[in-house]
Amino acid sequence: MRKRTLLLATALTTGLLTVPLTTSPASAAPSGLQGDFNGDGYLDLATAAHNATVSGAKDAGAVVVNYGSSSGISATRRTVVTQNASGVPGTAEAGDFFGAALSSGDLNNDGYSDLVVGAPGEDVGDDTNGGTTVVIWGSAGGLSSGLSISDPNTSGHDWFGQSLAVGDFSGDGKNDLAVGSSGKDVWIHKGGFTKSAGAASRYKLTTAAQSGTEHGAESLDSGDLNGDGQDDLIVNGTYFPDSSHMYDATMVYLGSSSGLAFQAALESHKKAAVGDINGDGYDDLITGAYWGGSGGDLGGSISTHFGSPEGIRAAAAQTIDQSTPGVPGEDESSDYFGYALSLGDIDGDGLADAAVSADYESIGDDTLTGSVTVLRGTPTGLSADGSKTFHQDTAGVPGANEDNDHFGSAVQLSDLNGDGHADLSIGAQDENSGEGALWSLRGSSSGISTANALSFGASAVGLSTSRGPCLGSDIQG
Repeated sequence: MRKRTLLLATALTTGLLTVPLTTSPASAAPSGLQGDFNGDGYLDLATAAHNATVSGAKDAGAVVVNYGSSSGISATRRTVVTQNASGVPGTAEAGDFFGAALSSGDLNNDGYSDLVVGAPGEDVGDDTNGGTTVVIWGSAGGLSSGLSISDPNTSGHDWFGQSLAVGDFSGDGKNDLAVGSSGKDVWIHKGGFTKSAGAASRYKLTTAAQSGTEHGAESLDSGDLNGDGQDDLIVNGTYFPDSSHMYDATMVYLGSSSGLAFQAALESHKKAAVGDINGDGYDDLITGAYWGGSGGDLGGSISTHFGSPEGIRAAAAQTIDQSTPGVPGEDESSDYFGYALSLGDIDGDGLADAAVSADYESIGDDTLTGSVTVLRGTPTGLSADGSKTFHQDTAGVPGANEDNDHFGSAVQLSDLNGDGHADLSIGAQDENSGEGALWSLRGSSSGISTANALSFGASAVGLSTSRGPCLGSDIQG
Protein backbone atom coordinates (compact mmCIF):
# COMPACT_ATOMS: atom_id res chain seq x y z
CA MET A 1 0.00 0.00 0.00
CA ARG A 2 1.31 3.44 -0.84
CA LYS A 3 1.85 5.80 2.02
CA ARG A 4 1.51 9.55 2.17
CA THR A 5 4.26 11.69 3.61
CA LEU A 6 4.43 15.00 5.39
CA LEU A 7 7.64 16.95 5.72
CA LEU A 8 8.75 19.33 8.43
CA ALA A 9 9.97 22.56 6.81
CA THR A 10 13.64 23.38 7.18
CA ALA A 11 15.24 26.81 7.06
CA LEU A 12 18.49 26.67 5.14
CA THR A 13 20.33 28.57 7.82
CA THR A 14 19.74 25.85 10.42
CA GLY A 15 21.71 23.26 8.50
CA LEU A 16 19.28 20.48 9.49
CA LEU A 17 18.25 17.68 7.13
CA THR A 18 14.58 17.21 7.98
CA VAL A 19 12.87 13.83 7.86
CA PRO A 20 9.31 13.27 6.60
CA LEU A 21 6.73 11.81 8.95
CA THR A 22 5.00 8.68 7.65
CA THR A 23 1.51 7.39 8.30
CA SER A 24 2.15 3.85 7.05
CA PRO A 25 3.75 1.04 9.06
CA ALA A 26 7.52 1.26 9.18
CA SER A 27 7.67 -2.36 8.00
CA ALA A 28 6.11 -1.54 4.61
CA ALA A 29 8.38 -2.69 1.77
CA PRO A 30 10.12 0.08 -0.18
CA SER A 31 8.98 0.64 -3.76
CA GLY A 32 12.37 0.16 -5.43
CA LEU A 33 11.54 2.95 -7.91
CA GLN A 34 14.39 5.11 -9.13
CA GLY A 35 13.78 8.57 -7.70
CA ASP A 36 11.62 7.40 -4.76
CA PHE A 37 13.78 8.44 -1.82
CA ASN A 38 11.33 7.42 0.94
CA GLY A 39 10.03 4.24 -0.70
CA ASP A 40 6.34 5.18 -0.53
CA GLY A 41 5.66 4.45 -4.20
CA TYR A 42 5.66 8.07 -5.35
CA LEU A 43 8.58 9.57 -7.23
CA ASP A 44 10.23 12.56 -5.59
CA LEU A 45 11.90 15.59 -7.13
CA ALA A 46 15.35 17.02 -6.39
CA THR A 47 15.99 20.57 -7.60
CA ALA A 48 19.38 22.26 -7.48
CA ALA A 49 20.15 25.76 -6.28
CA HIS A 50 23.88 25.55 -6.83
CA ASN A 51 24.48 29.27 -6.16
CA ALA A 52 22.66 29.28 -2.82
CA THR A 53 24.20 31.17 0.08
CA VAL A 54 24.42 28.91 3.14
CA SER A 55 25.20 30.42 6.56
CA GLY A 56 26.81 33.39 4.81
CA ALA A 57 28.90 31.32 2.38
CA LYS A 58 28.03 32.50 -1.13
CA ASP A 59 27.68 29.94 -3.91
CA ALA A 60 27.92 27.11 -1.37
CA GLY A 61 24.90 25.45 -2.96
CA ALA A 62 21.83 23.54 -1.87
CA VAL A 63 19.37 20.93 -3.15
CA VAL A 64 15.62 21.09 -2.46
CA VAL A 65 13.84 17.73 -2.36
CA ASN A 66 10.04 17.78 -2.78
CA TYR A 67 8.39 14.47 -1.91
CA GLY A 68 5.76 13.07 -4.27
CA SER A 69 2.24 12.07 -3.21
CA SER A 70 -1.19 11.33 -4.69
CA SER A 71 -1.52 15.09 -5.21
CA GLY A 72 1.99 15.54 -6.60
CA ILE A 73 4.58 17.77 -4.97
CA SER A 74 4.16 20.90 -2.87
CA ALA A 75 6.40 23.64 -1.51
CA THR A 76 5.82 22.47 2.07
CA ARG A 77 6.42 18.72 1.72
CA ARG A 78 10.16 19.13 1.36
CA THR A 79 13.65 18.92 2.76
CA VAL A 80 16.65 21.12 2.01
CA VAL A 81 20.04 19.42 1.73
CA THR A 82 23.29 21.36 2.20
CA GLN A 83 26.77 20.47 3.37
CA ASN A 84 25.82 22.01 6.72
CA ALA A 85 22.93 19.57 7.11
CA SER A 86 23.14 17.03 9.90
CA GLY A 87 24.72 13.80 8.64
CA VAL A 88 25.87 15.27 5.31
CA PRO A 89 29.66 15.15 4.88
CA GLY A 90 31.63 18.36 4.51
CA THR A 91 30.97 22.00 5.31
CA ALA A 92 29.16 24.57 3.21
CA GLU A 93 31.86 26.88 1.87
CA ALA A 94 31.94 29.69 -0.67
CA GLY A 95 32.21 28.44 -4.23
CA ASP A 96 31.48 24.75 -3.55
CA PHE A 97 28.50 24.76 -5.97
CA PHE A 98 26.86 21.83 -4.14
CA GLY A 99 24.09 20.69 -6.52
CA ALA A 100 25.84 21.59 -9.77
CA ALA A 101 25.11 18.00 -10.84
CA LEU A 102 22.46 15.53 -9.62
CA SER A 103 21.64 11.87 -10.14
CA SER A 104 19.66 9.19 -8.34
CA GLY A 105 19.37 5.43 -7.96
CA ASP A 106 19.55 2.69 -5.34
CA LEU A 107 23.28 2.31 -4.74
CA ASN A 108 23.21 0.08 -1.64
CA ASN A 109 20.38 -2.26 -2.76
CA ASP A 110 18.06 -1.53 0.15
CA GLY A 111 15.07 -0.67 -2.07
CA TYR A 112 15.29 3.07 -1.48
CA SER A 113 16.62 5.41 -4.16
CA ASP A 114 19.62 7.48 -3.09
CA LEU A 115 20.44 11.04 -4.17
CA VAL A 116 23.89 11.78 -5.60
CA VAL A 117 25.07 15.40 -5.49
CA GLY A 118 28.14 16.92 -7.12
CA ALA A 119 30.04 19.80 -5.51
CA PRO A 120 32.67 20.44 -8.21
CA GLY A 121 33.94 23.67 -6.67
CA GLU A 122 34.87 22.05 -3.37
CA ASP A 123 38.47 22.67 -2.30
CA VAL A 124 40.03 19.38 -1.22
CA GLY A 125 43.03 20.12 0.96
CA ASP A 126 45.35 22.27 -1.15
CA ASP A 127 43.53 21.26 -4.35
CA THR A 128 41.48 24.32 -5.30
CA ASN A 129 38.25 23.36 -7.11
CA GLY A 130 39.21 19.71 -6.82
CA GLY A 131 35.57 18.77 -6.33
CA THR A 132 33.71 16.06 -4.49
CA THR A 133 30.56 13.93 -4.77
CA VAL A 134 28.16 13.11 -1.94
CA VAL A 135 25.64 10.25 -1.71
CA ILE A 136 22.59 11.01 0.47
CA TRP A 137 20.95 7.74 1.48
CA GLY A 138 17.25 7.08 0.99
CA SER A 139 15.22 5.48 3.77
CA ALA A 140 11.65 5.04 5.01
CA GLY A 141 12.05 8.42 6.67
CA GLY A 142 13.30 10.08 3.50
CA LEU A 143 16.84 11.25 2.79
CA SER A 144 19.12 10.92 5.80
CA SER A 145 22.92 10.97 6.31
CA GLY A 146 25.48 10.69 3.56
CA LEU A 147 28.87 9.54 2.36
CA SER A 148 31.57 11.36 0.39
CA ILE A 149 32.91 9.80 -2.80
CA SER A 150 36.44 11.14 -3.04
CA ASP A 151 38.35 11.90 -6.23
CA PRO A 152 40.73 9.03 -7.16
CA ASN A 153 42.83 11.28 -9.43
CA THR A 154 43.25 14.67 -7.76
CA SER A 155 46.32 15.60 -9.79
CA GLY A 156 44.74 14.71 -13.14
CA HIS A 157 41.82 17.14 -13.27
CA ASP A 158 39.56 19.53 -11.36
CA TRP A 159 35.79 19.81 -10.90
CA PHE A 160 35.28 16.18 -9.86
CA GLY A 161 31.49 15.77 -9.62
CA GLN A 162 30.58 18.20 -12.41
CA SER A 163 28.61 15.35 -14.07
CA LEU A 164 26.97 12.21 -12.67
CA ALA A 165 25.05 9.13 -13.80
CA VAL A 166 23.78 6.02 -12.02
CA GLY A 167 23.33 2.73 -13.92
CA ASP A 168 24.11 -0.98 -13.81
CA PHE A 169 26.87 -0.93 -16.40
CA SER A 170 28.01 -4.53 -15.76
CA GLY A 171 24.57 -6.15 -15.48
CA ASP A 172 25.31 -7.70 -12.08
CA GLY A 173 22.15 -6.31 -10.48
CA LYS A 174 24.06 -3.61 -8.58
CA ASN A 175 23.97 0.04 -9.58
CA ASP A 176 27.25 1.75 -10.39
CA LEU A 177 28.05 5.47 -10.18
CA ALA A 178 29.82 7.36 -12.99
CA VAL A 179 31.49 10.65 -12.02
CA GLY A 180 32.92 13.14 -14.51
CA SER A 181 35.32 16.04 -14.12
CA SER A 182 37.22 18.59 -16.20
CA GLY A 183 39.54 15.84 -17.44
CA LYS A 184 39.17 13.10 -20.01
CA ASP A 185 38.61 10.41 -17.36
CA VAL A 186 35.24 9.30 -15.99
CA TRP A 187 35.49 7.22 -12.85
CA ILE A 188 33.12 4.25 -12.46
CA HIS A 189 32.40 3.41 -8.83
CA LYS A 190 31.22 -0.18 -8.81
CA GLY A 191 27.95 -1.36 -7.29
CA GLY A 192 27.86 -3.05 -3.93
CA PHE A 193 27.91 0.27 -2.05
CA THR A 194 27.67 0.27 1.71
CA LYS A 195 26.87 3.27 3.89
CA SER A 196 30.20 2.97 5.68
CA ALA A 197 32.63 2.05 2.90
CA GLY A 198 31.04 3.29 -0.33
CA ALA A 199 31.71 1.53 -3.62
CA ALA A 200 32.91 -2.06 -3.84
CA SER A 201 35.68 -0.94 -6.22
CA ARG A 202 36.31 1.61 -8.94
CA TYR A 203 37.98 1.93 -12.32
CA LYS A 204 38.90 4.70 -14.74
CA LEU A 205 37.16 5.01 -18.07
CA THR A 206 39.38 7.05 -20.39
CA THR A 207 36.80 8.68 -22.60
CA ALA A 208 37.02 9.89 -26.16
CA ALA A 209 36.87 13.42 -24.73
CA GLN A 210 40.65 13.57 -24.96
CA SER A 211 43.09 15.95 -23.30
CA GLY A 212 43.33 19.47 -24.64
CA THR A 213 39.95 20.60 -23.34
CA GLU A 214 39.06 22.14 -20.02
CA HIS A 215 35.49 20.86 -20.24
CA GLY A 216 35.81 17.08 -19.88
CA ALA A 217 32.55 15.18 -19.35
CA GLU A 218 30.08 18.06 -19.26
CA SER A 219 27.09 15.81 -18.59
CA LEU A 220 26.42 12.07 -18.23
CA ASP A 221 23.35 9.88 -18.85
CA SER A 222 22.62 6.16 -18.70
CA GLY A 223 20.19 3.71 -20.31
CA ASP A 224 20.03 0.35 -22.06
CA LEU A 225 20.43 1.17 -25.74
CA ASN A 226 20.92 -2.40 -26.99
CA GLY A 227 18.50 -4.22 -24.67
CA ASP A 228 21.08 -6.57 -23.18
CA GLY A 229 20.19 -5.81 -19.55
CA GLN A 230 23.37 -3.80 -19.02
CA ASP A 231 23.14 -0.04 -18.87
CA ASP A 232 25.18 2.02 -21.28
CA LEU A 233 26.90 5.33 -20.53
CA ILE A 234 26.39 8.50 -22.53
CA VAL A 235 29.11 11.16 -22.21
CA ASN A 236 28.53 14.69 -23.50
CA GLY A 237 31.66 16.72 -24.13
CA THR A 238 34.33 17.57 -26.67
CA TYR A 239 35.41 14.68 -28.89
CA PHE A 240 38.95 14.38 -30.21
CA PRO A 241 39.02 11.71 -32.95
CA ASP A 242 42.66 12.55 -33.60
CA SER A 243 45.26 15.16 -32.70
CA SER A 244 44.08 17.68 -35.28
CA HIS A 245 40.28 17.46 -34.96
CA MET A 246 37.74 18.18 -32.26
CA TYR A 247 34.03 18.78 -32.02
CA ASP A 248 31.18 18.73 -29.50
CA ALA A 249 29.66 15.27 -29.34
CA THR A 250 27.53 12.77 -27.48
CA MET A 251 29.73 9.71 -26.94
CA VAL A 252 28.20 6.28 -26.33
CA TYR A 253 29.86 3.53 -24.28
CA LEU A 254 28.16 0.12 -24.21
CA GLY A 255 28.03 -1.72 -20.90
CA SER A 256 29.17 -5.31 -20.41
CA SER A 257 30.33 -7.65 -17.66
CA SER A 258 33.92 -6.73 -18.54
CA GLY A 259 33.40 -2.95 -18.52
CA LEU A 260 32.31 -0.08 -20.73
CA ALA A 261 33.46 0.06 -24.37
CA PHE A 262 33.27 3.00 -26.78
CA GLN A 263 30.74 2.57 -29.60
CA ALA A 264 30.12 5.89 -31.31
CA ALA A 265 30.39 9.68 -31.20
CA LEU A 266 27.31 11.58 -32.38
CA GLU A 267 28.64 14.80 -33.83
CA SER A 268 27.74 18.35 -32.80
CA HIS A 269 25.68 17.67 -29.72
CA LYS A 270 26.01 18.84 -26.13
CA LYS A 271 22.96 17.46 -24.31
CA ALA A 272 21.16 14.10 -24.32
CA ALA A 273 18.20 12.29 -22.80
CA VAL A 274 17.39 8.57 -22.78
CA GLY A 275 14.07 6.72 -23.19
CA ASP A 276 12.17 4.33 -25.46
CA ILE A 277 10.46 6.67 -27.90
CA ASN A 278 9.21 4.10 -30.44
CA GLY A 279 8.32 1.29 -28.03
CA ASP A 280 10.60 -1.38 -29.51
CA GLY A 281 12.21 -2.27 -26.17
CA TYR A 282 15.48 -0.43 -26.84
CA ASP A 283 16.25 2.89 -25.21
CA ASP A 284 16.72 5.74 -27.68
CA LEU A 285 18.63 9.02 -27.46
CA ILE A 286 17.60 12.55 -28.17
CA THR A 287 20.53 14.92 -28.45
CA GLY A 288 20.53 18.71 -28.39
CA ALA A 289 22.62 21.05 -30.51
CA TYR A 290 21.24 24.15 -28.89
CA TRP A 291 23.60 26.73 -30.43
CA GLY A 292 22.50 26.21 -34.06
CA GLY A 293 19.52 24.72 -35.90
CA SER A 294 18.96 23.49 -39.43
CA GLY A 295 20.13 26.79 -40.87
CA GLY A 296 23.45 26.77 -38.99
CA ASP A 297 23.64 29.76 -36.69
CA LEU A 298 19.98 29.70 -35.73
CA GLY A 299 17.98 28.66 -32.70
CA GLY A 300 19.04 25.08 -32.01
CA SER A 301 17.77 21.59 -32.82
CA ILE A 302 17.32 18.09 -31.41
CA SER A 303 18.04 14.78 -33.13
CA THR A 304 16.64 11.30 -32.44
CA HIS A 305 18.98 8.29 -32.52
CA PHE A 306 17.29 4.91 -32.13
CA GLY A 307 18.64 2.07 -30.05
CA SER A 308 19.03 -1.41 -31.54
CA PRO A 309 20.51 -4.84 -30.70
CA GLU A 310 23.87 -3.45 -31.88
CA GLY A 311 23.59 -0.28 -29.77
CA ILE A 312 22.87 3.25 -30.87
CA ARG A 313 22.24 4.01 -34.52
CA ALA A 314 24.70 6.78 -35.31
CA ALA A 315 22.62 8.18 -38.17
CA ALA A 316 19.91 10.46 -36.84
CA ALA A 317 16.41 9.20 -37.64
CA GLN A 318 15.07 12.75 -37.48
CA THR A 319 16.10 16.28 -36.61
CA ILE A 320 13.58 18.78 -35.25
CA ASP A 321 13.87 22.53 -34.74
CA GLN A 322 11.42 25.39 -34.46
CA SER A 323 11.06 25.56 -38.24
CA THR A 324 9.78 21.95 -38.36
CA PRO A 325 6.10 21.94 -39.43
CA GLY A 326 3.87 21.62 -36.37
CA VAL A 327 6.44 22.91 -33.85
CA PRO A 328 5.27 26.20 -32.32
CA GLY A 329 7.50 29.25 -32.63
CA GLU A 330 10.22 30.23 -35.09
CA ASP A 331 13.79 29.08 -35.61
CA GLU A 332 15.55 32.27 -34.51
CA SER A 333 19.17 32.95 -33.71
CA SER A 334 20.28 31.98 -30.18
CA ASP A 335 16.95 30.61 -28.88
CA TYR A 336 18.88 27.61 -27.49
CA PHE A 337 16.20 25.09 -28.50
CA GLY A 338 17.54 21.81 -27.08
CA TYR A 339 19.28 23.36 -24.08
CA ALA A 340 17.53 21.04 -21.58
CA LEU A 341 15.97 17.68 -22.49
CA SER A 342 13.94 14.96 -20.81
CA LEU A 343 12.04 11.85 -21.95
CA GLY A 344 9.04 10.31 -20.18
CA ASP A 345 5.62 8.83 -20.92
CA ILE A 346 3.17 11.71 -20.48
CA ASP A 347 0.03 10.24 -22.05
CA GLY A 348 0.41 6.66 -20.75
CA ASP A 349 0.69 4.96 -24.15
CA GLY A 350 3.98 3.22 -23.32
CA LEU A 351 6.06 5.50 -25.55
CA ALA A 352 8.42 8.17 -24.27
CA ASP A 353 7.51 11.78 -25.03
CA ALA A 354 10.01 14.64 -25.05
CA ALA A 355 10.31 17.94 -23.21
CA VAL A 356 12.68 20.35 -24.96
CA SER A 357 13.57 23.77 -23.61
CA ALA A 358 14.59 26.93 -25.45
CA ASP A 359 15.69 28.83 -22.39
CA TYR A 360 16.98 31.83 -24.37
CA GLU A 361 13.73 32.21 -26.30
CA SER A 362 12.40 35.77 -26.52
CA ILE A 363 8.61 36.08 -26.52
CA GLY A 364 7.03 39.35 -27.58
CA ASP A 365 8.98 42.16 -25.97
CA ASP A 366 10.47 39.89 -23.31
CA THR A 367 14.01 38.79 -24.11
CA LEU A 368 15.65 35.56 -22.92
CA THR A 369 12.48 34.62 -21.05
CA GLY A 370 12.45 30.96 -22.18
CA SER A 371 9.95 28.28 -23.21
CA VAL A 372 9.48 24.48 -23.15
CA THR A 373 8.07 22.43 -26.05
CA VAL A 374 6.51 18.97 -25.60
CA LEU A 375 6.70 16.46 -28.48
CA ARG A 376 4.77 13.16 -28.60
CA GLY A 377 6.48 9.77 -28.96
CA THR A 378 5.24 7.46 -31.75
CA PRO A 379 6.38 4.14 -33.27
CA THR A 380 8.27 6.14 -35.90
CA GLY A 381 9.86 8.71 -33.59
CA LEU A 382 8.93 12.06 -32.12
CA SER A 383 5.94 13.75 -33.70
CA ALA A 384 5.40 17.49 -34.03
CA ASP A 385 1.68 16.91 -34.58
CA GLY A 386 -0.13 18.35 -31.59
CA SER A 387 3.08 19.61 -30.00
CA LYS A 388 2.64 22.33 -27.41
CA THR A 389 4.89 25.06 -26.07
CA PHE A 390 4.64 26.36 -22.51
CA HIS A 391 5.94 29.60 -21.03
CA GLN A 392 4.88 31.98 -18.26
CA ASP A 393 2.29 33.70 -20.44
CA THR A 394 0.63 30.38 -21.36
CA ALA A 395 -2.89 30.26 -19.91
CA GLY A 396 -2.84 28.43 -16.58
CA VAL A 397 0.93 28.64 -16.07
CA PRO A 398 1.71 30.73 -12.97
CA GLY A 399 3.84 33.84 -13.35
CA ALA A 400 4.56 36.16 -16.26
CA ASN A 401 7.24 36.34 -18.92
CA GLU A 402 10.05 38.71 -18.01
CA ASP A 403 13.48 39.48 -19.40
CA ASN A 404 16.21 37.00 -18.43
CA ASP A 405 13.99 34.43 -16.63
CA HIS A 406 15.50 31.50 -18.59
CA PHE A 407 12.35 29.41 -18.13
CA GLY A 408 13.54 25.91 -19.07
CA SER A 409 17.02 26.05 -17.56
CA ALA A 410 16.16 22.47 -16.54
CA VAL A 411 13.30 20.09 -17.37
CA GLN A 412 12.26 16.73 -15.97
CA LEU A 413 9.49 14.29 -16.95
CA SER A 414 8.56 11.97 -14.06
CA ASP A 415 5.31 10.74 -12.51
CA LEU A 416 5.08 12.60 -9.19
CA ASN A 417 1.49 11.62 -8.28
CA GLY A 418 1.49 7.95 -9.27
CA ASP A 419 -1.27 8.18 -11.88
CA GLY A 420 0.80 6.61 -14.68
CA HIS A 421 1.43 9.89 -16.47
CA ALA A 422 4.77 11.71 -16.38
CA ASP A 423 4.47 15.25 -15.03
CA LEU A 424 6.54 18.13 -16.39
CA SER A 425 8.85 19.94 -13.96
CA ILE A 426 10.48 23.13 -15.23
CA GLY A 427 13.21 25.25 -13.68
CA ALA A 428 13.88 28.94 -14.35
CA GLN A 429 17.13 29.59 -12.55
CA ASP A 430 17.15 33.36 -13.17
CA GLU A 431 13.53 34.08 -12.25
CA ASN A 432 13.29 37.17 -10.04
CA SER A 433 16.89 38.28 -10.62
CA GLY A 434 18.45 34.91 -9.90
CA GLU A 435 16.22 33.72 -7.06
CA GLY A 436 15.01 30.94 -9.35
CA ALA A 437 11.77 28.98 -9.34
CA LEU A 438 10.22 25.61 -10.10
CA TRP A 439 7.00 24.76 -11.97
CA SER A 440 5.07 21.47 -11.94
CA LEU A 441 2.52 20.75 -14.70
CA ARG A 442 0.41 17.57 -14.62
CA GLY A 443 0.58 14.82 -17.22
CA SER A 444 -2.62 13.21 -18.53
CA SER A 445 -3.90 10.96 -21.31
CA SER A 446 -4.26 14.06 -23.49
CA GLY A 447 -0.80 15.43 -22.70
CA ILE A 448 0.48 18.13 -20.34
CA SER A 449 -2.25 20.10 -18.62
CA THR A 450 -2.01 23.50 -16.92
CA ALA A 451 -4.91 22.64 -14.58
CA ASN A 452 -3.64 22.59 -10.99
CA ALA A 453 -0.27 23.94 -12.15
CA LEU A 454 2.10 24.72 -9.28
CA SER A 455 5.01 27.13 -8.96
CA PHE A 456 7.22 28.28 -6.12
CA GLY A 457 10.44 30.22 -5.71
CA ALA A 458 13.49 29.89 -3.51
CA SER A 459 12.09 31.79 -0.52
CA ALA A 460 9.03 29.50 -0.37
CA VAL A 461 11.25 26.46 0.27
CA GLY A 462 13.47 28.05 2.91
CA LEU A 463 16.41 29.14 0.76
CA SER A 464 18.25 32.37 1.36
CA THR A 465 17.67 34.66 -1.62
CA SER A 466 20.92 36.53 -1.00
CA ARG A 467 22.94 36.96 -4.22
CA GLY A 468 20.54 34.70 -6.14
CA PRO A 469 20.50 30.95 -5.35
CA CYS A 470 19.38 29.99 -8.91
CA LEU A 471 16.78 27.41 -7.88
CA GLY A 472 16.01 25.30 -10.95
CA SER A 473 19.52 25.06 -12.38
CA ASP A 474 19.15 21.25 -12.47
CA ILE A 475 16.32 18.82 -11.74
CA GLN A 476 16.49 15.09 -10.96
CA GLY A 477 13.46 12.84 -10.57
